[in-house]
Amino acid sequence: MKVVVLHDAVGPDARPDERDGLVQVEAVSRSLRRLGHATAAVGVTLDLAAGAGAIATERPKVVFNLVESPAGRGRFIHLATALLDSIGVRYTGARTEAMFLTSNKPLAKRILRAHGIRTPPWLVPGSSPAEGPPLPGRFMVKSVWEDASLGLDDGAVVAASDADELRAAIRARRPRLGGQAFAEAYVDGREFDLALLAGDERVEVLPPAEICFDAFPPGKPRIVSYSAKWHEQSFEYHHTPRRFDFPPRDDRMLAELKRIAAQCWELFGLCGYARVDFRVDADGVPWVLEVNANPCLSPDAGFVAAAQRAGLSYEQVVARILDAALVPCDQPVTASP
Repeated sequence: MKVVVLHDAVGPDARPDERDGLVQVEAVSRSLRRLGHATAAVGVTLDLAAGAGAIATERPKVVFNLVESPAGRGRFIHLATALLDSIGVRYTGARTEAMFLTSNKPLAKRILRAHGIRTPPWLVPGSSPAEGPPLPGRFMVKSVWEDASLGLDDGAVVAASDADELRAAIRARRPRLGGQAFAEAYVDGREFDLALLAGDERVEVLPPAEICFDAFPPGKPRIVSYSAKWHEQSFEYHHTPRRFDFPPRDDRMLAELKRIAAQCWELFGLCGYARVDFRVDADGVPWVLEVNANPCLSPDAGFVAAAQRAGLSYEQVVARILDAALVPCDQPVTASP
């Protein structure tokens, strides 16, 4: 079967997270070839007509969609799937609607809250303080659209006594966050990532992973910053390990995380694979931070680590994502042991 591996066109001055996209292209393409498929990599920009022409030239049966930030902007992520919809080719991962809804973080949070799923209260510039988080407090200033922890560092965690002070903090950090930012209440607690992967008949919630901040000195915000993900020489990169082994006292909490992750999959109509990120506060209450409809598939990424923990090879992961593109996105969800 002919498979086009669709990805962001990456320039020579690309950020580390953008260059990682090419690592994913190579790893996925290699696995597809080992599975017996013919592959062609196609990089896309905001020139959608050119992208459509390049895809049509390859005449694929399926497109393996790895696009994350066309032209370096996460807010355009849904344009790739919209393009594929317009030319009528099957593709892996989330459909256009789910990609848009989950990529706009405040919009996703509104949907989560409307369906009774806890997510940290937030403030978007221009909204009423009555709709936002309680003040005073500590907050995380985040990008509305960008992923990969873009713009997140220790300075992203701010204290604010009122809405005006919080809005000022959002404005100050907006340029490094892709131009649009918001603030959400900072949950001081444990952080978990739950990966989900489609199977033959059911979607599987893979083993939960916790990001550990044990080596962080007192006062340092316990967050997965950009440095923790991408700067290999940084303190954060070397001191945010993930773990999969938990004591029995965590069993109930982990089961609840799996239940909520499955609920998020069904709520947003996700397909193929996804990841749900949580914080768990001191009282053991889980809060959904984000729903990622196309998590990183680099061989050293957290999604792949969770799959390996479940006994799956990288090629098996790629095969299951590809197979899911050929069936409707309405499988039931189950949790792995």
